[in-house]
Amino acid sequence: MKFKAPVSIKWVAEFIGAKLIGDDTIQVDGLNEVHKVTPGDISFVDIEKYYARLLESNCAAIIINKEVECPTGKALLIIDKPIEAYNKLATHFTPFEPATKMIADTAIIGEGTIIQPGAFVGNHVKIGKNCIIHPGVVIYDGTTIGNNVNIQANSVIGGDAFYFNKRKDEEVMYLKLESCGTTIIEDDVEIGACCTIDRGVSGITIIGRGTKFDNYIHIGHGTIVGKNCLFAAQVGVAGKVIIGDNVLLYGQVGVSKDLVIESNTVVLAKSGVGKSLPGGKVWFGIPVQDAKEKMEELVWVKRIPELWDKVKTDF
Repeated sequence: MKFKAPVSIKWVAEFIGAKLIGDDTIQVDGLNEVHKVTPGDISFVDIEKYYARLLESNCAAIIINKEVECPTGKALLIIDKPIEAYNKLATHFTPFEPATKMIADTAIIGEGTIIQPGAFVGNHVKIGKNCIIHPGVVIYDGTTIGNNVNIQANSVIGGDAFYFNKRKDEEVMYLKLESCGTTIIEDDVEIGACCTIDRGVSGITIIGRGTKFDNYIHIGHGTIVGKNCLFAAQVGVAGKVIIGDNVLLYGQVGVSKDLVIESNTVVLAKSGVGKSLPGGKVWFGIPVQDAKEKMEELVWVKRIPELWDKVKTDF
């Protein structure tokens, strides 16, 4: 998430109540998770195994819960609870704006677009030309939708990320990370009924041009879906997944977080994807494997009773 204008790292340290070490002249212009950082960003970490990844990244400043050696050209913000500090910054730079009507005055609606009765369009939403938004659709603040997009009834676009930090010895065990990211639906996308597409925690969830979703699809925070993909009903994709172009996911496929599914991949129905998949192949099973190999395996599984009877007879 980028700020509207750069701010002084000294101001940030004072605002969150952190000890500042390193370069105190830095100007920062964004807030991002470790896997999304760009030059000028502030990021945050409270798990030691991720320290090195952030310290060696191209972010400008790090909110961290332990004083360590500060790399040249960076600033460290030392504070006991970095997640709370992140939340304070996220809500400051992207404050919640209550709705006052079903279609916000700040929404931009393109020529020829139809918003059916009962649809909600939030603050600062941009919708392109010749779209149809059906009844019961909810489009959260800051979402961008391209041209010729059709969103069927009761789908929710740009809802909060399902992202929680587990805390020890706290009455509230799971602390929500406030979502300050956005969602982009590109041109010529079809979204079926009752789909949910979450915005990024600090980055962007993207549905690529020409992609088509059946009903009851869930896309997690920060996931990027490529162009001309086809997802059948009840597909669930976790957060921070990268899916290439022309990917076909049949019904009830589940995809774990942080994976890459390369272009021209097919995953057959009721499969569980727990590893990254190279493109140009067909996959099946739980856990997923080469579909041809899996089918051959199932043939042998069906023969187990026959083989067992033969073994008993032989002995």
